[in-house]
Amino acid sequence: MDQRARTLPMPPGWPARIRAADAGELTPPVPKPSATVVLLRDTAAGDAPEAYLLRRRTSMAFAAGMYAYPGGGVDRRDAEAEIGWAGPGPRAWAERLGVDPATAQAVVCAAVRETFEEAGVLLAGPDAGSVAEPRDWSAERAALEAHELSFAGFLRDHGLLLRSDLLAGWARWITPAFEERRYDTWFFVAALPPGQDAAREVGEADRVAWLTPAEAVRGHQEGRFGMLPPTVTVLRELLPVRSAAEALEAAAGRSLEPVLGRAEVRGERLTVRWPGYDELTIDGTFPEERVG
Repeated sequence: MDQRARTLPMPPGWPARIRAADAGELTPPVPKPSATVVLLRDTAAGDAPEAYLLRRRTSMAFAAGMYAYPGGGVDRRDAEAEIGWAGPGPRAWAERLGVDPATAQAVVCAAVRETFEEAGVLLAGPDAGSVAEPRDWSAERAALEAHELSFAGFLRDHGLLLRSDLLAGWARWITPAFEERRYDTWFFVAALPPGQDAAREVGEADRVAWLTPAEAVRGHQEGRFGMLPPTVTVLRELLPVRSAAEALEAAAGRSLEPVLGRAEVRGERLTVRWPGYDELTIDGTFPEERVG
């Protein structure tokens, strides 16, 4: 194990929960299905795309203060709804994502909906070859965020087709069993559609930024950009990519087998590993807190 791996910090609260899980005193929460989208845009230099990142407000219950991509939970209403669709259908996505067609439809809908809610970027259009013209969608985005409107209903009301061909599956990560909040998250990549721009202000974020993967990874290593393991890992995986289109092409060959971190307890020494990602290993001595 290299020095960088040994010095990664252990998040507060993890040691106690890891020990409780190891002792059989903790019932792991069932992971909630969710989706997140790495929105990419090309730069004038043409040597690397930029990714759209949100810094979550410190008041958020999960990943407070962390940089993340637009994303959120699956809305089960979208699983069975009649949805205008262009591109690979739910059955094709089911095979790609490793789930049943209804779940695949809901996951893809969540990816497109959350990109729209949080970034204001709409991966949908009036036909299979276009995207919606830019306009003020603030009322619709607020209604979706408040769950007053389903995404299927939004598409139907505006005569739009979901453009699943604008998405590509990149990875799937499941929150470790000892975490208080757990998510089964599919990561997608998408290119910023021509004519659209991403929101500069987001309700759940106190900052938004377009950063190349190299800039973001460097900021994380220097302690300027806090990120959860999946976020920074996806950015590292995007380092060789020179354009948004190249990222979508690269996604086709990627495995979407779930990545799940696991903890080991050896006395006062705790280790958390993500198989295949040694650079994320957290390893150190954490004395058990004693009362009295």
